[in-house]
Amino acid sequence: MLNMILSFGILLAFGLVIFCVIKWRNLECVGVTPVHLFTFIAILFTSGLDVGLIMFPLTEFAGYAEDPAYAFANPLAIEFGFWGFLIWAFYFLTAFYFCVIEPRVKFFEIPLVKIINNIVIIGTCAFTASLFLIYLPGYIPEIGDGESVVTTFYVIVFVVILAAAYSSTDLKYVRILSVGSTVLFFALIAGMAIYAGMGMGAFGSNMSLLGDYFANLHKFALPLTDYHAFYLFWWFAWSIMIGQFTSRFVGGMKTWQLFIALLVFPSIPLAVWFSVLYYYHLNEISTAGIVNLAMIAVGVTFVINSLDSLIRLYTDNLSLTVEKLGKMRYVIGNVAVLFTLTLLFKSQWLQIQWIGAIVIGLYLACVLFIFATTRREVVDIKASPEGRSLDFHKVEEVH
Repeated sequence: MLNMILSFGILLAFGLVIFCVIKWRNLECVGVTPVHLFTFIAILFTSGLDVGLIMFPLTEFAGYAEDPAYAFANPLAIEFGFWGFLIWAFYFLTAFYFCVIEPRVKFFEIPLVKIINNIVIIGTCAFTASLFLIYLPGYIPEIGDGESVVTTFYVIVFVVILAAAYSSTDLKYVRILSVGSTVLFFALIAGMAIYAGMGMGAFGSNMSLLGDYFANLHKFALPLTDYHAFYLFWWFAWSIMIGQFTSRFVGGMKTWQLFIALLVFPSIPLAVWFSVLYYYHLNEISTAGIVNLAMIAVGVTFVINSLDSLIRLYTDNLSLTVEKLGKMRYVIGNVAVLFTLTLLFKSQWLQIQWIGAIVIGLYLACVLFIFATTRREVVDIKASPEGRSLDFHKVEEVH
């Protein structure tokens, strides 16, 4: 049943992507706080990806090589297919919608929809933190037995959530962390390549393996396996909130340019990162010690950056701002809610697939709402909402 919902959601999303790119291909998209392209991509990349990017791939290559369902492509291409290119179309769709269409439709301002959407955001925040908690033992085997989650790991995750809640109190921290996380990620890639002695020949050879993905692009659209379905539900769970958050930073790109930017620019560092990790896998290079610590450090910045963006989003949506609650109550409240939900995800009481299915329901409800209420206004859209300007030095007011 869940996979039927997922397949429907994917077909609906890709159909809407095609419609938007064709219908509004030359419309200039301007967010409420436009930034330059590099900053926008940095915000998108570090907000739209989480610690799974750092911790998952090395544990997955062997499984892809052994599973007959993935025999049509090499493990590197499969990994890239789970994280890169085509599925970033989900983020394009939601970023475009919140930048251009939602200000006219106001579907997400309907009280019930607002409640559901913010439950999704809070739940996905907690899922991100729970992944970090679950995978920590394998990356810091010096603590505990290398497999079990011990008290120290709970403390680390609690501190990370606390840092994210504090960072979300001011938008400047969100921007600094976004750019800083991107720089650290590239530094990690370079450092790990040098540490492994990976030459340009090996790098080029691994990059060429990604051709298997593009040759079989159509096979990645619908779920290949239950594990692929897990990834796709995960992407859906993130899609609305990432689009809602990043849409405010779109800096005047035309629709087709925004589409290409979201598919191509984030996929380049992903391809490079996976190629380096695949070299470690093929040559059985250990990451114990300093490499693990470096990966954990970058993973922590990714978690903090993802969480602070989303905390900022749902607290703004619910009018639970720092100004209204005070910084102390704001931080304590967010930490209490997220840490509790993190424990529930860790214990399997909650599943990311459920959240992804709810998001697909929101996609469908939004389309039906537009058809029933504002179809003509949406079809007649010629530009981004009035009052938007390409002032890249504008500082967003914190309401």
